Amino acid sequence: MRGTVDGFSYGLVTPLVAYFMACLGGALGLRCTTRSLLVADTWRAGWLALGSAAIGSGIWTMHFIAMMGFSVEGVPVHYDKALTFASLGVAIVMVGIGVFIVGYKGATGPALFTGGTITGLGVATMHYLGMAGMRLHGTIEYNTFLVGASVVIAMAAATAALWAAVQIRGILWSLGASLVMGLAVSGMHYMGMAAVSVRTHGGATGSPGGESAAGILAPMMVGPLCFLLLAGVVVMFDPLLVMGRPDWRDALEAEREGRSRAGVPRPRRAPDRSLPRTPQGW
Repeated sequence: MRGTVDGFSYGLVTPLVAYFMACLGGALGLRCTTRSLLVADTWRAGWLALGSAAIGSGIWTMHFIAMMGFSVEGVPVHYDKALTFASLGVAIVMVGIGVFIVGYKGATGPALFTGGTITGLGVATMHYLGMAGMRLHGTIEYNTFLVGASVVIAMAAATAALWAAVQIRGILWSLGASLVMGLAVSGMHYMGMAAVSVRTHGGATGSPGGESAAGILAPMMVGPLCFLLLAGVVVMFDPLLVMGRPDWRDALEAEREGRSRAGVPRPRRAPDRSLPRTPQGW
């Protein structure tokens, strides 16, 4: 028997909060990736890793907040902790691979295609691995066409986000890119959920095992949310990132020039001949 599936049990609350989390993770990840391009190679890996974790945590948090609104009429839905945690790890690792490729290779066509494909597949894998962790008295079935469309959306969104990370420098532009990225990730999620149908087992009774959505999300969200808060603090208090690329390059060039001339008196500036000279002692 087909179960009645509802992805908006709490109305617009869960989609809006989920969208905000996707935007937050995207914004922090894009800014960290941008920052990585402005530092020496010894610091680049750290910024890329922070950006990857921010994007992965934001996407994962978005998915499970959205899943709070998912229900099947008359069928309790529970979640397996191991697979739920595994989906977070997959998101961070695969997003990280794509971010590192673009972070070190730049916005070349092959790098963007490879990095965007891997990152998009990571987002889709996280989504469907999280879905595989659902436990209910029924069988989850998917529409193949809609699943494929969700994967294409994920790869296109990831490629666009990586391009924005290495091309866009201004904060306002980065915020705009993060809003678009959050919209694309949310679109991918709900496209994937539109592909879901559930064939219920009418005679089954008792708990299907695992944790309820509310029970598993409350403690599991603490870690990713704290990490996103920490990443936000790091980004907010990094003056070089706020300054943007041109100003930062000027500051770096001045610093390098000062170091190279350490111990050497700074040359005096030539007098401005356009100004009248004042006699000594006046």
